Amino acid sequence: METPAFFTAVFLWCLLISVTGYSIYMGFGPPSKELRDPFEEHED
Repeated sequence: METPAFFTAVFLWCLLISVTGYSIYMGFGPPSKELRDPFEEHED
């Protein structure tokens, strides 16, 4: 269990989970109130 491939896989898994969590937080959490919708701005 002390191979470099194991630690690389764990690192990539943690990176994927943290990026996914941050994206969900930015998309649906409190900061989402400041997001703009470019499709609504250019409706004709």
